[in-house]
Amino acid sequence: MAMEETAETVATTDAANATEAADVTATAGAITYPTASGYQVNVRSGPGTNHRVVKVLPYNTRVPIRCQRHGEKVSGPYGTTDIWDSIAPGQYVSDAYVRTGSDGFVTVPCG
Repeated sequence: MAMEETAETVATTDAANATEAADVTATAGAITYPTASGYQVNVRSGPGTNHRVVKVLPYNTRVPIRCQRHGEKVSGPYGTTDIWDSIAPGQYVSDAYVRTGSDGFVTVPCG
């Protein structure tokens, strides 16, 4: 049985894809992802809240994700996860505060 695609279906799908694409931006070759709106996100020295805070990201920041690793489970605006995003050497943010559009890894595991 063939599925008929209507103009409305295509328009809805295109709008959803455009919204998703707007959330991920490539800048100078680096893909960046938005942090949760309305939150100042703690950047830690390792993948857990037991690691020291090295800085606090301002509201509405975009971050590159160099690699990801499993660590302490954290709950945030984007769910509960044990994935931590490395945004720079020795700097990690919980994936629960970064809108990646995925519940899994979106890049390579940290070595």
